[in-house]
Formats: sequence, structure tokens, C-alpha cells
Amino acid sequence: MKKTAWLAFCFLGFIWGSNFIFVKWAAEYITPAQITLLRVVFGFLPVFLFALLRGELRWRHARHAHHFVVMALVATALYYFAFAKGTALLPSSIAGMLSGAIPLFTFVCAFLFLHEERITTTKAISVALGFVGVLLIARPWSAGGEIDIAGVVWMIAGALSVGCSFVYARKFVSPLKLPAAALTTYQIGIAMLLLFMVIPVEGVGAVFADNRAWIGLVIGLGLCGTGLAYVAYYHIVENLGALAASSVTYIPPVVALVIGVVFVGEAIQPLGYLAMCLILAGVALLQFGSRAIASPAKADIGHGMAPSRRAT
Repeated sequence: MKKTAWLAFCFLGFIWGSNFIFVKWAAEYITPAQITLLRVVFGFLPVFLFALLRGELRWRHARHAHHFVVMALVATALYYFAFAKGTALLPSSIAGMLSGAIPLFTFVCAFLFLHEERITTTKAISVALGFVGVLLIARPWSAGGEIDIAGVVWMIAGALSVGCSFVYARKFVSPLKLPAAALTTYQIGIAMLLLFMVIPVEGVGAVFADNRAWIGLVIGLGLCGTGLAYVAYYHIVENLGALAASSVTYIPPVVALVIGVVFVGEAIQPLGYLAMCLILAGVALLQFGSRAIASPAKADIGHGMAPSRRAT
């Protein structure tokens, strides 16, 4: 099973890294809100079938519906929308690099709202490195307007939404001891219903006029990047452990950069490469510091709860 787990690891890194170009293609035809809706709709089916086959769905779980609604908002609907909005405004490679800072923003939220999370010199340095990397990407001092600051802000908002979902899951959802596949099914399913209530579907069919756009959105972003990605993540956790699963963090920014520069022709300034190195170095240092403190204890899934990490 470990061989299939490593295959899942590679799949996860590649598909999460390619999500940004799929968003860019779809954004030429429909709005970021509609991209979010279709992503959730097509991502729900694999997760639902996975939980159903494992027999993890129970009617008695409905008494925790209020927690599922919160997670549906901060870990799915708002998170996906913010990243779709940011990616639509930025080169896909830049958006991918910024997504690499998710663990740093997750730690900031955990430090602010979880009393048991303490800051150390190593963690402080890691967060500082990551934020310097984000600053080098945004370059607010640049008068040329090379990078859309609004896009950077949207990406940060998405990362903060994930961070808040971690805090909420740690305090209120994890103690429930519910199966991870069931939690993800409820989370994505409720998000799908909420999004249908507020997002207009008029004009959404325009994306199906371009084979590249709709295949990337439906299969790449929805079925693979959301649904199968969570299934793969759980398989990695079960066979390789949570720490190995969390190390997939390093792959998507690199994949997004390669796709954007090599295959799409996006131009990246030297500072952009330095920024990505700083962000990844910050994440690596943060994980090293957390591992040193938590080594006697069993690690949480991913960054506290698997659905809170990605599917960007």
C-alpha cells in the first residue's frame, strides 16, 4: 500500500499545483464565483462516494450540522472563492507561489486563537521569511503595477480563511471524533447548497464552449483537484503518516511555477524566484519547529484537519 501512497503523493502535488492554470482558463468565460460553484459541485461526487463506500455517513451526525456549516464556509466556499478571485487577477505561477504560504497563515491564526499554540524563535523566523516572500511577490513599492495587489490580497484572504478553519476544527470539530471522509462530505455538500443559494448560474454554460476550459474546470479542478485530492490525501495519511502528508505542501508552488513559466509563457522576475524560496523555506522551518515540539505526540492530520489544508 505504501507504493500506492507515494503515487497518491505525486498525484496530489501535481494536481494541486495545476489547479491555478485551470482557474485561469475558466476565468476567461465565467466569474470566480461560478468557478467556485462548479468546482464544488464536481468535487462533491468522489468525496461522497468515498465516504459512502467506507460506510462513514451517519444520520446522527446531523446534530453537529452547525459546525459543518461553519467549516463549509471558511474551509470551502470562502476559501475557494478567494483563491479563484486572486488567481483570476494574477499570473497562475504567482498565485501558485502565494498558495505555498498557507501553512504560515494557518500558524498565525492558530497562535492568535489557540492558547496551546506557542511561538518559538524558530517559528517566528519561519513566519518572517514567509511574509518577506509574500512582500517580494506583491512589491507594493513598484510603480509599474506589475502585480495586481488586489489579487495578492484575495490570495491572503483565502489563506487566512483556511487558517480560521484550522482553529475552528481544532476547537470544535476534532473533539467530535467523526470520520474524516464524513466530515469532508458534509463540508463540501453544505458548501455546494450554500453556493447554489447565492451564486447566479446565468451564463455559466459559456465555459463549455471551450474544451480546454471546461475539461480543466470539471475534471482537473473539480473531480481531481477537489474530490479525488481529498481521497488521495486520506490514503497518504493512513499509509505514510500525517507528517509525510503535510510535506506535499512544497510541491504545488513549484508545479504552478513550471506550468506558468514553461508551458504558458508567464514572465517571472528574479525576485519572484527568491520569494518562492523564502516562502518554502519558511514553511520548512515551521514544520521542523513544530515536529521538534510535537515529536512525542501523535500529529494531527495535515495542518489540523485535512479539508482545511488545500485543494487549491
